[in-house]
Amino acid sequence: MKKELYKARAELARALAHETRLAIIDILGEEGEKCVCELTELLDISQSSVSKHLGILKQAGVVDSKKEGLNVCYFLRTPCVVNFFTCLDNILLKDLEKRKEQLMG
Repeated sequence: MKKELYKARAELARALAHETRLAIIDILGEEGEKCVCELTELLDISQSSVSKHLGILKQAGVVDSKKEGLNVCYFLRTPCVVNFFTCLDNILLKDLEKRKEQLMG
């Protein structure tokens, strides 16, 4: 049923709707798998905060993890999520162009 699909999409969108989680996805998309300690350093936020955001992304099915020695490494389950961000960036650029036209003309 379509209603269930829209509900699932909304839940996924909520999981993506935070700048730290977007940054995590960008890092994992550009650099590949990272452990929590690496993400903590790259994002310059606490380990508990990084872990909380990774938990939300993992529950939503965006990232997955694997244990390597003492570290847990995270990676994108479906790297195509980066394409979604490219689409969002295109929307932002189009809107910026429209606003520029309105200001200039």
